[in-house]
Amino acid sequence: MSNISSSSTARTTENKIILVTRKTRLEELIVKYNTVGQARFYIEHLGGDFAAYQDEHDNYIACVSAAESSLLCLARLQKIDRGFLPNMIFGRDDIVIALGQDGLVVNTMKYLEGQRIIGVNPDAQRWDGVLLPFQVRDLPRIVPEALQERRPVREVAMAMARLNNGQTMLGVNDIFIGPKTHTSASYTIQLQERQERQSSSGIIISTGLGSTGWMKSIFAGATAICQSAADELPYELPPMSMPEPANWDARELQFAVREPFPSKISSATLVRGQIREGSKLQVTSLMPEHGVIFSDGIEADYLEFNAGLTAEIGIADRRGYLVV
Repeated sequence: MSNISSSSTARTTENKIILVTRKTRLEELIVKYNTVGQARFYIEHLGGDFAAYQDEHDNYIACVSAAESSLLCLARLQKIDRGFLPNMIFGRDDIVIALGQDGLVVNTMKYLEGQRIIGVNPDAQRWDGVLLPFQVRDLPRIVPEALQERRPVREVAMAMARLNNGQTMLGVNDIFIGPKTHTSASYTIQLQERQERQSSSGIIISTGLGSTGWMKSIFAGATAICQSAADELPYELPPMSMPEPANWDARELQFAVREPFPSKISSATLVRGQIREGSKLQVTSLMPEHGVIFSDGIEADYLEFNAGLTAEIGIADRRGYLVV
């Protein structure tokens, strides 16, 4: 984490800009292998193209430098790495800029409390950037408008898991409940009047924004398996269809159970559904150890979910605000 100051007197506001960055693939390799030379040897020894890692790194570092230069003229600037987000205290009027891929916007948004976030694509040739409508060259124009609240924002609904011990977890894309390792999760699941004991690879609860991510892959896999197996069955399966993507601000969540296993003590009928506003999905852990809840693919930032704990998952009161 670093504070960046400037003696410039041309700033348009005394509000603070938070620039969120992340390590490049090359930097992550250097952390693991200590030097650039050792990282190069590892990649090339396996037949990879190290030049692609270097080019991506050089481009990203140049974009970060250019962004800093532009932003220092506009307001006070603080740059932080994604790894510091869980401990970051954001000011009420801060403007947050995520310079990276879509995942960086998602990871940042769940730590905000009403602050607006600007997604900036540092490499439009590599990354589509659904949540990255801007590039570095747009910052001198976009940021002053955002600071003056003259830029439109798009609201993003979030999910929240609340444990009976008081801990909570927000999800911008999705929340995972299940085993920490590749074992089976054991739990009871309840939605309104329906309840059953299950054994599975876990449960995915998706927001409207996340409906085209992990949740889409679950439905795609299930649909493809059923369609492939249908040719070998003596009867015809009913047609299956992918769920329609929800709006980003939809006050409704979807859930799906991964690989449910029916047995003498576990069922597999309550495997998909909607969690509408005002209702909760309740999950009670029956796992003696290795049960977890994490969100948005960040496995390192998790809540333990072992026997005795119950989670209620519903629509969060907090929302995200993406500048568009």
